[in-house]
Amino acid sequence: MYIILLTVAIVIALFATARMSRDGQAPGLVDGRLTPCPGAPHCVCSEYPDAAEHFVEPLDIASPDADNPSARLRAAIVELGGIVRSERADYISATFASSLFGFVDDLEIRIDQQAAKIHFRSSSRIGYNDMDVNRKRVEALKQRFLQSAAAS
Repeated sequence: MYIILLTVAIVIALFATARMSRDGQAPGLVDGRLTPCPGAPHCVCSEYPDAAEHFVEPLDIASPDADNPSARLRAAIVELGGIVRSERADYISATFASSLFGFVDDLEIRIDQQAAKIHFRSSSRIGYNDMDVNRKRVEALKQRFLQSAAAS
């Protein structure tokens, strides 16, 4: 009986915590760059190579003047189950929700036309460890983007 009550309490706590993660928004740009990751391992970012535990490689834009990468990035986000929340010429913000409890993660993309790079930041809004979900999401997004470029 105690095990059932404990299990129910844990599930209720997880749903309540997931609901809290729905409040808020992506941190946005700071001085024209994506926000650095906090100390917790639930965040990856390509802007700060010195933060090795959080670092993911940015994507090179083959020819920044040839096409607008925003449309392909937006399509890849939607294909992966994300919702685009904000978009400018050089910045995209999207959210992803986990399937079981609905925990929300923020994905941010900065398109640096001058350096011909696409930078990524993906982070859980709450919690500590995400079991590399954000890292895998960024890698999957990069793969989809590259596949769409090859198909063009």
